Amino acid sequence: MADGTTENAFVEFDRVQKSYDGEVLVVKDLNLSMPKGEFLTMLGPSGSGKTTCLMMLAGFETATHGDIRLDGVSINNIPPHKRGIGMVFQNYALFPHMTVGENLAFPLEVRKIGKSDREEKVKRALDMVQMGHFAGRRPAQLSGGQQQRIALARALVFEPELVLMDEPLGALDKQLRETLQFEITHLAHRLGITVVYVTHDQTEALTMSDRVAVFDDGRIQQLAPPDKLYEEPENSFVAQFIGENNTMEGAVTEIRGDVCSVKLDSGDIIDAKPVNVTKVGERTKVSIRPERVEIDKSRLQKNAHTLKAEVLEFVYMGDIFRTRLQVAGMDDFIIKTRNAPDQVRLEPGTQIDIGWLPQDCRALDA
Repeated sequence: MADGTTENAFVEFDRVQKSYDGEVLVVKDLNLSMPKGEFLTMLGPSGSGKTTCLMMLAGFETATHGDIRLDGVSINNIPPHKRGIGMVFQNYALFPHMTVGENLAFPLEVRKIGKSDREEKVKRALDMVQMGHFAGRRPAQLSGGQQQRIALARALVFEPELVLMDEPLGALDKQLRETLQFEITHLAHRLGITVVYVTHDQTEALTMSDRVAVFDDGRIQQLAPPDKLYEEPENSFVAQFIGENNTMEGAVTEIRGDVCSVKLDSGDIIDAKPVNVTKVGERTKVSIRPERVEIDKSRLQKNAHTLKAEVLEFVYMGDIFRTRLQVAGMDDFIIKTRNAPDQVRLEPGTQIDIGWLPQDCRALDA
């Protein structure tokens, strides 16, 4: 669903702004709509406005301007505990003096749910996160990963239609984080809940989401499914922020339909897809992903571009080789090749030709 579309929207931000001091806007004219059952991630650097948006949706912050709607109803004046939203935070926020079972029963007691129903719901929520045997333990007796599972179960126990997660896996080690990424995604899709997830971790955003909203400077820079975001960044901020990227600067010398020629500052001329350029003479940043660069001449197609390069550094990373090159006057041009029996290991000092297809190279804003 496109940015700002309201048809079948379950969560809607309509021209929402937020300022803490009446002068500086931390969220600027945000329009965003989500259908039911979507897993949407708000991704961006610190201070980009993503967490503020989540807190306004939860009711812990108030929008300075605009409307936030849940299932067609404005929730601007509804207090947090009446919004029926599940929340998961990075610091778990479990009550230390209560057992796991009591922690899960608490949101049900607040909602005046009877004892036998409570017990059944608590058991079901614990089973969902594979923590069925831990009801009698205190949070202090659990590892970080177990505590986060309990926090997740507590957010799901009253069967909310919307769950908000703020950097929930930030405190966990890499392997556990990856395991929980898949568990949370599968659980969300299986239960059909709508999730708004906040992170600054790009890999997390790409692997978990149906769509990702990339925030910078209080605005959504691009809202798209993960593959489109990575393959087709709309501006140089998104290209740089999502994944690894090679950027070369230059000026447009010619535009022919869906191809433009760019004279790089090094004097080399290359072809690219014109994304954010409209006229000859315009400055541009040309973006090419490391894995789209080819070093094997036999694999290059006729219309591919070639540039001379010198190998500066070769790094073995297990599943891939990461090679740093000097290209077009730059010392930080990266290529990634998969670790395969036929793949050459490039020695520093080797002179090679590299190439790519014009459509894999994007001329973005300067």
